[in-house]
Amino acid sequence: MTQDEAKGLVARRAVEFVRDGMVVGLGTGTTATFFIHELAARALKIRCVASSDASHDLALSLGMRVETLAELPELDVYIDGADEVGPGLALIKGGGGALLREKIVASAAKEFIVVADSTKLVKVLGKFPLPVEVIKMALPLVEPRLAALGLNPKLRRAKNGDEPYLTDEGNYILDCACGTIEDPEVLAAEIRSIVGVVEHGLFLGMATLALVAGEDGVTEIRP
Repeated sequence: MTQDEAKGLVARRAVEFVRDGMVVGLGTGTTATFFIHELAARALKIRCVASSDASHDLALSLGMRVETLAELPELDVYIDGADEVGPGLALIKGGGGALLREKIVASAAKEFIVVADSTKLVKVLGKFPLPVEVIKMALPLVEPRLAALGLNPKLRRAKNGDEPYLTDEGNYILDCACGTIEDPEVLAAEIRSIVGVVEHGLFLGMATLALVAGEDGVTEIRP
């Protein structure tokens, strides 16, 4: 099974958790894109809130009803992918650059369902670089402080490689090559204590269910 086949499989399973009348949060990234296409194909009577401009535009292009958190502050379910899924459904997210909005939308949902392929399962978080979103002005302050924590921050570049990558909120992202994160809760607190940090990609105690696609089908994992 290819990775795209696995993403398609888990997206089809995730759609089964959505029913008419629900308010659904739409994730961002490749697996979430598969899910949005599958959800649109079902033509359910739902309202949606997107976690990025890209997902918002995609859903609209597929004929879905997309609103804002101001209009829909409470969601029934948020469905999104992850870059790593660790013990207790601790996650690293933000590889697609939408970690701030993803965390906001996830926090508004009664349930947060993670969709992933089996390659994303890890015993210890940290192999995937941890994204940290930073206010532009604060970059000279934040970068050395993250380095002092041993996180090896590197400024994310846009696809052309010439300019820094900008989030939908106009911020920078520092990708931190942590190696291993032995205590995610402690690291999360240390990062958030740095003035100028907007958000980090550690999603802890948020996911309620993971749907993981592998050669044997889709497995349900709970915290």
